Amino acid sequence: MNTWQEDRPSGGGSSYGQGNGGYGGGGAGAEPPLPPGLNPRGPGAPSPRRPQPAAPQGGGYGAQPGYPSRPGGAPRGAGVPAQGSIPPGSIPQPGSIPPGSIPPGAVPPAPRVAPGGAANSRWPRSRKIKVTALALVGALLVTGLGTYFWADSKLNHENTLASYPGRPPAGKGTNWLIVGSDSRDGLSDAQKDAMHTGTDTGKRSDSMMILHIGDHGNTLMSVPRDSWVPIPQHLNTNGNGKTIPATTSKINSAFNNGGGQLLVQTIETNTGIHIDHYAEIGFAGFVGIVDSVGGVNMCIDKDISDQDSGLNLKAGCQSLNGTQSLAFVRQRHQMADQDLGRMRNQQKFLSALAKQAASPATLLNPFTLYPLISSGLGTLIVDNDTGLTDLGSFFLAMKGISGGSGKTVTVPVGNANYRAPDGESALKWDPVKSKEVFDAFKNDTAVPDVK
Repeated sequence: MNTWQEDRPSGGGSSYGQGNGGYGGGGAGAEPPLPPGLNPRGPGAPSPRRPQPAAPQGGGYGAQPGYPSRPGGAPRGAGVPAQGSIPPGSIPQPGSIPPGSIPPGAVPPAPRVAPGGAANSRWPRSRKIKVTALALVGALLVTGLGTYFWADSKLNHENTLASYPGRPPAGKGTNWLIVGSDSRDGLSDAQKDAMHTGTDTGKRSDSMMILHIGDHGNTLMSVPRDSWVPIPQHLNTNGNGKTIPATTSKINSAFNNGGGQLLVQTIETNTGIHIDHYAEIGFAGFVGIVDSVGGVNMCIDKDISDQDSGLNLKAGCQSLNGTQSLAFVRQRHQMADQDLGRMRNQQKFLSALAKQAASPATLLNPFTLYPLISSGLGTLIVDNDTGLTDLGSFFLAMKGISGGSGKTVTVPVGNANYRAPDGESALKWDPVKSKEVFDAFKNDTAVPDVK
């Protein structure tokens, strides 16, 4: 096959590396230069180079005929790099941008980084903030739920709101019966001596109040424990379990003989107020709650020195610890009206305690919250339907009363020195005024100011 390379001195070999400017440079068999007259560039100009054919794929430079080559290598001619070598700077490095290649004002492209590189392992700041916030919220939810179920398990439930024939229907608002008992359960002998509680067994009602939570304000009403009222027939749960016929006696005997269930029934049948929730706490629980919140601030009108309760306080505002607080709500001998004066102190103290317990400083501090739950709820007795959310509304209502958004009253008294048929000294309610207050509780209307 004749080509332009045949009949030339090179013997049909490739012209690469031969002729003017060729890689071989004027070796044997090189093509002679054009005569000066035939050179299109003019006399003395170098002859034009012929177009170089592309190297066949996979062959490399050494695959062309006429080249000395090495296996898989390139020719050793001058200026030809070895196979696989790249002259420095001939290929831009990842992320490098040649100067002047981006017009002014243009945004350069983001650097390309291999998978798994440093840039891929870094999150944007906004994403870090979102992930951290979600993790924090998740941790708080887990902690909150755990605390809720743990606290709920500490409550002691009793069936104190049992149904019975003639029970008053539920009214408007929510009514709590709050009972402070003289139970010594949980107190050591040394504590009983220090608190002047005595060593009696069982429990008797030391105080009782009805808290009404409604649309017309919250009201805390004390019920005198010596109130002379009818008590329904009941089982004697504090003795041999025999049935005790209906009788008339002091209202605290209902709690002494029939516990919380009989006390609720006695309160309801004498006031017409439907009790929605029940809460009872003994001496040990009361002291534990006060100490767990770091004491309760109280302002004392005058010096108190009471031998029976062991209380010795100077007049003025001060913080009372658990033992002092228990003595404060129990003492009555320095009060001109005895039990009635003590009930006023109990209302004042209970409101102050609720305000302290429901404060952010207590609820947001685990060093006060968990001891409060452990010592308070562990000794608190509630009805079967009461949960932590109900107790939360109870404390908020009590806190509001302490803050002035509610009021405190006592069942209007008709005769504070009533002499019972059996010779006991008791107290009788004013039938007209007390009914006005009871009706306000039932209908969730404004409680009248009566004495």
